[in-house]
Amino acid sequence: MEAEAMDVPPGGVEAALSCFSFNQDCTSLAIGTKAGYKLFSLSSVEQLDQVHGSNEIPDVYIVERLFSSSLVVVVSHTKPRQMNVYHFKKGTEICNYSYSSNILSIKLNRQRLLVCLEESIYIHNIKDMKLLKTLLDIPANPTGLCALSINHSNSYLAYPGSLTTGEIVLYDGNSLKTVCTIAAHEGTLAAITFNSSGSKLASASEKGTVIRVFSVPDGQKLYEFRRGMKRYVTISSLVFSMDSQFLCASSNTETVHIFKLEHLATSRPEEPSTWSGYMGKMFMAATNYLPAQVSDMMNQDRAFATGRLNFSGQRNICTLSTIQKLPRLLVASSSGHLYIYNLDPQDGGECVLIKTHSLLGSGSTEENKENDLRPSLPQTYAATVARPSSSSTSTVPGYSEDGGALRGEVIPEHEFATGPVCLDDEREFPPIILCRGSQKGKTKQS
Repeated sequence: MEAEAMDVPPGGVEAALSCFSFNQDCTSLAIGTKAGYKLFSLSSVEQLDQVHGSNEIPDVYIVERLFSSSLVVVVSHTKPRQMNVYHFKKGTEICNYSYSSNILSIKLNRQRLLVCLEESIYIHNIKDMKLLKTLLDIPANPTGLCALSINHSNSYLAYPGSLTTGEIVLYDGNSLKTVCTIAAHEGTLAAITFNSSGSKLASASEKGTVIRVFSVPDGQKLYEFRRGMKRYVTISSLVFSMDSQFLCASSNTETVHIFKLEHLATSRPEEPSTWSGYMGKMFMAATNYLPAQVSDMMNQDRAFATGRLNFSGQRNICTLSTIQKLPRLLVASSSGHLYIYNLDPQDGGECVLIKTHSLLGSGSTEENKENDLRPSLPQTYAATVARPSSSSTSTVPGYSEDGGALRGEVIPEHEFATGPVCLDDEREFPPIILCRGSQKGKTKQS
């Protein structure tokens, strides 16, 4: 769900995309290229609809869209210290801000907009773009690694607390106070992400072998997953499903791992009185007498499901989304392709690749000849994954459990103060005062 600046992959082949990111509720994909940027809707498996495209800003390396609104934030290599905020439906620039060094990443929800530089983080009120706080006393963060809860009722922010270890600083973006620090990993951090409600935080180190999930705001470890043991990898993206039941991780390898967030001790029935049952109990009891590092490794949960990519070494991001009432795994790659897989939420296993879309043209390739998007499956499976149908003309206001607006629904008017309500699915953003700003490391007091 986060924008990723692309490097030239091994072998010297230049990436087709300079950046790409899924929006906060995984209903839209944004890509940046040398020519400009594009926004796509993710409402269908078979068809990839381009919502907007612009060539006015070349060499884009950050593009972030606010949910399904018309607000988009863009940063270009031609002006890497300047953030531009646009209303793409009207074709107008809302404001731009300049900073003291290059912008590395941008995160936003309906309450806050974060601009991350290497040695500082700027926190803006997204409704009027007022600068609320500048975090200056942070360790060097050369990759711009940070995460923002999409639930604006808490707006938790997480960023690395050390340049040498995997410490995470948890910060409250609403009260503008540090909540706690989490000793997540021994090695430096490679990825951090919140679930949709802001109640869980997942992290991975640069080794990429172990992924941990912590409770928010107390920072207690809830889950520990092992991605693999054979080799260290570079985690490209880490994301929860919107219902927080699954956690997905992609890397520079050809495998995407999906973990299921469930406690085995409470979810599994009592082992039967069989030889294998007794052996299982003895095995678990033995972990109490082994060194902590060994017992921890034995207790780590493995992947619930996997997705096989037809490439490795390319930068990519993944997400889990419900499209046409079924759960899907989506992977976007720097080569300019979007891969869509079916995910079985009950039995897991190998995810089936059903569609490949080109993000640079109108063509798409159907990888699975069984093109029925609703395959014949057991009724229990269909009942498990069924979701209410969305309607782009619905005018019923409401929220999902994570605090965001439901797909196809109009955001309540009080959500964005006096902001007008759209009649289509392109929701309006909060009213923002037209501005031209320059942030040079000083904190404005609200």
